[in-house]
Parts: sequence; C-alpha cells; structure tokens
Amino acid sequence: MSLTSRAGSELTPAELYAVLRLRVDVFVVEQECPYPELDGRDLAPSTRHLWATTRDGRLAGCLRVLADEDGVQRIGRVCTAGFARGTGAGGVLMRAAMEHIGDAVSVLDAQTYATGFYARFGFVPEGEQYLEDGIPHITMWRR
Repeated sequence: MSLTSRAGSELTPAELYAVLRLRVDVFVVEQECPYPELDGRDLAPSTRHLWATTRDGRLAGCLRVLADEDGVQRIGRVCTAGFARGTGAGGVLMRAAMEHIGDAVSVLDAQTYATGFYARFGFVPEGEQYLEDGIPHITMWRR
C-alpha cells in the first residue's frame, strides 16, 4: 500500500475525482446519508488530503486535515473502501495525519462506533453524543 499526501491546491483532477468518489460511495451511498459532500474546502491550499492506494492502483482509503480559523487542525472525511476494511489502511492514514499535525491541537467528529479507533491516536471524547444524518457521532479532541 502506498500513501499520498497533497495540499488541496496540488490535487490533479483525477486525484480529486477518486477521493470524492470514494467519499460519496461510503458516506452517501453505503451509509445512505444524502448530504452536501462538496463543501468548498477540498481545494483550499491549507487543506491536506491523504490517501492510501493498493499495489494494483485501487483507492483503499482517504481523509483530509483542515486548518480551522482558530488554528485547530480538524480531521474529517475519514473513510475506507469496503474491500480494504480490516487491512490497516485506516491506521496508516491516521498515523500520517498525526505526523502532519504534530503537536497542534486537533479535533474530529467521530461516528460513535469508531471512538476506540481514534482513541489509539490520542483523541478523547468531549461533550454529548449527537445525530448527524441519522448516525450517532461524538466530538473527540487531542489537546
């Protein structure tokens, strides 16, 4: 598996298409959550996209790191293709995101079933659970 990291302004059209397609396949189709996937932040120079690709060129997973206005680093759109779940692709992506973020304060909004996964990277749940698109979530911080 290979890992790629690019700023939003560095993405090629083919790379952006592949990332957006995986996110739509997982979040909109598989999880049945029609939501506005295109939020205007993917192409920002401050946005960092990370993705893992198999040896045969298939996109195994992706995530993005956003620089919020208050300096907090926000991890989001973390997803793994169905065929790659359980292979460690998510861990590879999160380790790379943590390396990119360093010691900066970071936050993510986790689907509650995944809190144990994010806890492995130092994230701690804060606040109450909430529903987003009918799926239980909780905000997790790494301070």
